[in-house]
Amino acid sequence: MAKNRIVAAVELGSSKVATLIAQVVTDPTTFEVSINIVGVAAVPSRGVKKGQIVDIEETVEVAIASIEAAERMAGYNLDSAYIAVSGAHMASQNSHGVVAVSDPDGEITQDDVDRVIEGASAVSLPSSREVIHVVPREFIVDGEAGVKDAIGMSGVRLEVDTHIITASFAAIKNLRKAAKEVGIETEGLVFSALASAEAILSSTEKELGCVVVDIGGGTTSVAAFIDGAITYSGVIPIGAKNVTNDLAIGLRVSLESAEKIKVFLSDSAKKDKKTKEEGDTLDLESLGVPEVKNVSKRTLVDGIIRPRLNEIFTMVRLELDKADVANRVPSGVVVTGGGAETVGIEDAARRMLSLPVRIGKPKGIGGLIDDVINPSFSTCVGLILYGANEPGKEGLTSIGKRIKLPTKGIAGKLVEAIKNLLP
Repeated sequence: MAKNRIVAAVELGSSKVATLIAQVVTDPTTFEVSINIVGVAAVPSRGVKKGQIVDIEETVEVAIASIEAAERMAGYNLDSAYIAVSGAHMASQNSHGVVAVSDPDGEITQDDVDRVIEGASAVSLPSSREVIHVVPREFIVDGEAGVKDAIGMSGVRLEVDTHIITASFAAIKNLRKAAKEVGIETEGLVFSALASAEAILSSTEKELGCVVVDIGGGTTSVAAFIDGAITYSGVIPIGAKNVTNDLAIGLRVSLESAEKIKVFLSDSAKKDKKTKEEGDTLDLESLGVPEVKNVSKRTLVDGIIRPRLNEIFTMVRLELDKADVANRVPSGVVVTGGGAETVGIEDAARRMLSLPVRIGKPKGIGGLIDDVINPSFSTCVGLILYGANEPGKEGLTSIGKRIKLPTKGIAGKLVEAIKNLLP
């Protein structure tokens, strides 16, 4: 009989608070996992600025509305969820660990792998920082590099290259507090760009080398993959809301009116790639924007929107150059997040980064996907995939090994929850 369990994801973003509830079915004979979305909700965000909580009460109020809407749709009551982490406080570094294999005459065991990862995790960090992920990039057995799975191999010296993602202790504490006040346990914290990569990248793209640029409302998260593993990650404190602000200032209209204009320009560009040639004048009164009667589309796109997009991708390029990965990602750039639907985004990315560009949409799920298969839900879908592949307090890394995340005390509760769901 197939085993069913529920996995939930919550993204407390700068522009929206999104909740997804999925039913994960594992076939007992083939062990194939199918994921069906059964509940989805998105509510305009309050109390979150540039990926960080600035007002816990407002954040909790909006999160409750989002979670309850998803619960009503799914017919389940959530008690735990995976939560996305982002914000300018995120940082990363690469680390190396070395241990002697416990049984030189035998094989490398899971215990050896755990010890070498733990050794690589022993980096000097300020007390104000907390480790979110320790992702093994590759193992080295007796000097032989490029090993993806060291378990079962023979050797006496085991090394590992890891990618460590850290966050501000205060920001994470506020995130956990907000989740607790909402009434859900934090089953796991996942960096937003890492989650998005789970939903939009293929294994080939990761192996060849590519970059995920997740443009949210207040921040842009970046993750670079080389040889199948994450090599760089970071957050830029500029997002799609800056484009809206630029339109509001340039046209002297309200933020709500500016958002309407931005969405209309994106929609018209999707419907017809030759919008500029067929008609350059935009009648703002028809959009319910009484402040300005009409304006040139070319002025909006080339004069206001494009400079901000160029700035975002210029900053991405600087980060990639600093990490020395800009010339090692032949698969190019995959742009996702709500900001990926901004008009002219692909041209700006291609121009500033000099790499192939595509828009990333979530995949690998079924069920209620009509509202989910768009770039703005990439992080949430990635959280579901992350949790579906590895339940409990051990998260799935980019090369399929298990790592311990700081979710002490959750494992027992998860086991009980799964038992209660089983027939």
